[in-house]
Amino acid sequence: MGLLEFSKLPVNTLVGADWKTFKEMTRGQEIAPDKRTKYMLTKAVCRLLSLLAPVQDGRYDKRLADVDLPRDPVFILGHWRSGTTFVHNIFAQDSSFCYTTTYQTVFPHLMLFGQPFFKKTMGWLMPDKRPTDNMELAPDLPQEEEFALSNMMPYSFYDFWFFPKKWDEYCDKYLTFERITPQELQIFKDTFLKLIKISHANTGGQAYLSKNPPHTGRVKALAEMFPNAKFIYLMRNPYTVFESTRSFFTNTIKPLELQHISDEEMERNILRTYTKLYQAYEEQKKYVPAGNLFEVKFEEFEADAFGTTARAYEQLGLPGFGEAEAAIRAYTDRKKGYKKNRYEYKPRTVQLVNDNWGYALKDWDYEVK
Repeated sequence: MGLLEFSKLPVNTLVGADWKTFKEMTRGQEIAPDKRTKYMLTKAVCRLLSLLAPVQDGRYDKRLADVDLPRDPVFILGHWRSGTTFVHNIFAQDSSFCYTTTYQTVFPHLMLFGQPFFKKTMGWLMPDKRPTDNMELAPDLPQEEEFALSNMMPYSFYDFWFFPKKWDEYCDKYLTFERITPQELQIFKDTFLKLIKISHANTGGQAYLSKNPPHTGRVKALAEMFPNAKFIYLMRNPYTVFESTRSFFTNTIKPLELQHISDEEMERNILRTYTKLYQAYEEQKKYVPAGNLFEVKFEEFEADAFGTTARAYEQLGLPGFGEAEAAIRAYTDRKKGYKKNRYEYKPRTVQLVNDNWGYALKDWDYEVK
């Protein structure tokens, strides 16, 4: 158990942003009166830590600018709460992959310099469980890279955690890239590539392993960057996804937000975002070359995690399963007793999902309640 509870953090994750990103992201934003202390503390810590960012940039330019990984990335896609973390952790047992860690997502500018000190401090302070479920948390565990990207550029969908009143705007621009400018898109590509190379320097491996729900709406851009990338797309029962996402977003956004929206607004945003993400993925998956996409229900991973993983390796033509088999089996065997949150679908939940996500129930053959 860490010293600090996630729900009572005195700062938010913007402490790890570079100063230019912090200034541009927060310029002109409304800060709720009860969040001003958190904002000022976050700003002060960010300003102090950002003084170290040029040290890493200098090392990056010298060591990594011309580094190319031998293989294109593997992207684990799916809406939040679709089981992407579980699948990410399974594939991370394969040492041929590199990935962005929890520490790196918060401090992406302190990965090549200062990591031993800051990581130890982070491990001492942070909770050891996620606030919404029983999945473990630790500085070195794999994490979704969008939090790192939000600290490296002002064009990330996860800016909505801090400024939820702009949720829809960030969705259209930075989740599905519908309204992103060419300049912003190029900054995204350059920043993401930089993050991949720095993560590779920290965790080694031949290919980058990504688990990032926002990437589900960016398949075209990712396929442009990495023409032979592999994609794993997870679908989960929409009733469970709605209940779990509402819980996850509510519990995660409260400690991070610098302004407020109502619970009703959050529900509407969740419903709209799911549809936009679903439609963007369905439209853009045509850009993935044949044989490079593995689509599967998360329920299949639950029923047979090891067997489904082996099938993904085979269908995608991923090398190295034989070498990683023992580690993967040990992890999946260890997780067989994992107790997930159980959801009882209230009539209102059923109605909201049926009215708004009925297409997903039909397309993936889930029972309509």
